[in-house]
Amino acid sequence: MHMSDTREIKAPREVVWAAILDPEVLKACVPGCTQMTGSPEDGFEAIVVQKVGPVKATFTGVVKLSNRNEPESLTLSGEGKGGAAGFAKGGADVTLSDKGDGVTELHYEVEAKVGGKLAQLGSRIIDGFAKKMADQFFTNLQEAVEGPKEEGAADDAAVDGKKKGWFKRMVS
Repeated sequence: MHMSDTREIKAPREVVWAAILDPEVLKACVPGCTQMTGSPEDGFEAIVVQKVGPVKATFTGVVKLSNRNEPESLTLSGEGKGGAAGFAKGGADVTLSDKGDGVTELHYEVEAKVGGKLAQLGSRIIDGFAKKMADQFFTNLQEAVEGPKEEGAADDAAVDGKKKGWFKRMVS
């Protein structure tokens, strides 16, 4: 399955680039991620708990960063095994471009595949789930960098006890 989208993030390209390489940001952005260790150079190991239709599984996997062209583009590739539930693997080509006025355009192309019990759920369920996961990851990344969309939501919104937008404040 293939999908793509573009987002405008209200932060300089270097800040968005740094966020993508930060394991704490990645952990906060990956839906269901309970653990993330590693580095951009060696790759990351992650544990993700997800429910797809009637199948709930804990996936252990790796995420590697390649084709790095700082601060313009990179490829995120991941593969996770969920025991009897099967496996999931995929990648995202991410491109960052400077739109001016401190705004970065983030474009991504995602390719995802599943196997095992997950593949038996049918392409409609799997495709919808994969799109939801990709959208949620990039929404979470955008919020980690620029903060929540609504001013009043700032006090209520938190990721792992940190207010959203914490990464941008940390590097400012």
